[in-house]
Amino acid sequence: MKHLIGKLERTIVFVLKTCLYAALFISFFGIMGIDNPQLLRFSRTSGVTMLTFVVAGLGMTAAYGRYDIGKRKSKPIISSIGLATLITDIVTYIELSIMNTNPANNTEFKFESIGLFFIVVAVQVMCITVFTYGGNWIYFTLYDPERCCIVTSSRESFLQISHAIDVFRKQYRICEVKDYQADDLYEAVLRCDTVFLYDVPIKERTELIEYCYRNMRSIYFSPEISDIVEINSKHVILDDISLINLPVKELSVEQRFMKRFMDIIFSAAAIVMTSPIWLICAAAIKIDDGGKVFFKQKRATKDGKVFEVYKFRTMKENVKNYSSVADDDRITSVGKILRKYRLDEFPQFLNILFGDMSLVGPRPEMLENVYLYTKEYPEFAYRLRVKAGLTGYAQIAGKYNTTPKYKLILDLMYIENYSILKDIKLVLQTLIVFFKPDSTEAFDDSYYTEHVAKFAEFLDANWKQSEE
Repeated sequence: MKHLIGKLERTIVFVLKTCLYAALFISFFGIMGIDNPQLLRFSRTSGVTMLTFVVAGLGMTAAYGRYDIGKRKSKPIISSIGLATLITDIVTYIELSIMNTNPANNTEFKFESIGLFFIVVAVQVMCITVFTYGGNWIYFTLYDPERCCIVTSSRESFLQISHAIDVFRKQYRICEVKDYQADDLYEAVLRCDTVFLYDVPIKERTELIEYCYRNMRSIYFSPEISDIVEINSKHVILDDISLINLPVKELSVEQRFMKRFMDIIFSAAAIVMTSPIWLICAAAIKIDDGGKVFFKQKRATKDGKVFEVYKFRTMKENVKNYSSVADDDRITSVGKILRKYRLDEFPQFLNILFGDMSLVGPRPEMLENVYLYTKEYPEFAYRLRVKAGLTGYAQIAGKYNTTPKYKLILDLMYIENYSILKDIKLVLQTLIVFFKPDSTEAFDDSYYTEHVAKFAEFLDANWKQSEE
């Protein structure tokens, strides 16, 4: 039965996805074809332009995310597909303008039908919005949330993972909460469809994973450092013995050359293109309080090398130096705007050009934080195996207030899966950060009412002793 439901689910998603992508394709060529009839008949222009649209669209959706209704919330899907479609439209539109530069149309280059282009974008945004909200509505009308069992080791761990699950309450419904040492743990697992193993010791976690696998239960578990190392493992056979090989992960000579080449080209181009924004930011800071425009701070990069990172100053001068917090009164009025739109980070293109940083990599931490985090998590030093970056996987997938341990996990995933294509993808995905809600989000009332209150008595009975 589950197999049939899974096939029906994939069919529904495939049909909706096909209709959406067809609508985006038809809207571009149907509307742009009003002033460019050659797009609506067999011609070299239509063939090349349509191929450009398809190839660019496939590349952009691979970078930003596909139409994965039932897996993600509607707004992130709209943001990712909308951005992918906009870039695809721009690339195709420029290609069309180039194709139309010929003796039969335009003797010199010019942008074609700019008004129609904006209409295309507006129509496509409406299509994406309707298909995303409508698709998720259809999906969650047909499919109930998965019955979930949380297996963890403390009240604090339960609060963390249940809050994360509650954000996706349409996908998951918490039905069981168990301490990993509970006597009736395996019976609870069988009563659910999906099991979340969070903060469970590796030995017990391994036993639970084997049990869930044997009984066809989906599994989510929080990774440890050893799990990250195994991501790039290779299966080898010596004689007839199967082994897992974990090769030492270092950038090859050609990878280091390409990464540095991309850093120089991109940072130099970014400095030139954003120079007007630099002037506006500098003038705003000066007008605000008359203080220094730039702020320098010692940070750590590859192999623990210390360098000075450049930023636009967003805090008052001569104040204590520590990581910003919510409602930080050290931040100036101009600084709040610069931070909100990440404009204070622009001077770091100089650090990239000078070779202190890379375009993509773990964000450089304050020296004080490096000391504190490494003291609590010795593995935090592994982040220093590569050059610090302006953007990285932890910045895109995580939040500003992501804990040091989870930042470490995300950064190690990047280090262990490095490739030039991964860097390009992360650079493109950095634009998504601007569409993400504020990182300092609080628990909502329904979370407390539905989950914490529901399991309060159970939590008190199971973890009261550990809290004492």
